[in-house]
Amino acid sequence: MTFDSDPGAPPDGAAFELLHADADLLVLNKPSGLLSVPGRGPDKQDCLSARVQRSYPDALIVHRLDMDTSGVLVMARGLAAQRALNQAFAARVVHKRYQALVEGIDLLDRAEGEWRVIDLPIALDWPNRPLHIVDPINGKPSVSHWRVLHTDAELNISRLELEPFTGRTHQLRVHLSAIGHPILGDSLYAGATARARASRLLLHACELSVPHPTSGLAMFFVSPPPF
Repeated sequence: MTFDSDPGAPPDGAAFELLHADADLLVLNKPSGLLSVPGRGPDKQDCLSARVQRSYPDALIVHRLDMDTSGVLVMARGLAAQRALNQAFAARVVHKRYQALVEGIDLLDRAEGEWRVIDLPIALDWPNRPLHIVDPINGKPSVSHWRVLHTDAELNISRLELEPFTGRTHQLRVHLSAIGHPILGDSLYAGATARARASRLLLHACELSVPHPTSGLAMFFVSPPPF
């Protein structure tokens, strides 16, 4: 069985989904297949930040999601808000939660709902950029928390909830592949079978908790996974 949720990259110039807007920040729901920021080359200039800035010229990037990852992303409005949000991310007072569908059900032998930890250092795989690898010698400390939400023995898949404690590139994708449960549809870290089971990467940033850059009040945003 294959999992087809959203159609992938939206057409050029398509409207973005806005979850929240005020004088200091914007909260968006990024679709899978769309870059967060411009890439290298003229064919990679269409991205969420560019689309948003056409409507909100003061919008500034604070963090990113992988092109293939969907879900909640926050942008600052103005330099002061960007500084405040950057500080919040650096102090790890911003909390992100993801969901993923992964290959395999042997997670059943672990208590469903119990949080577990993956603590494996990650480094760029220089000969195979942009891939990253677990590297005990040269890797940077990388910690992900995960728990099982549901397993399906017939389909041989598990739905996981994930919290990255650190923010390395491709961290959740690398960590889940390393423990033998690659994300379905992952074109970089899954084997052929898991890759072919979805038309997109089944990883979604579903929750974001962030202090407001001016008031400091905690704000909480949710985007249900589309798969």
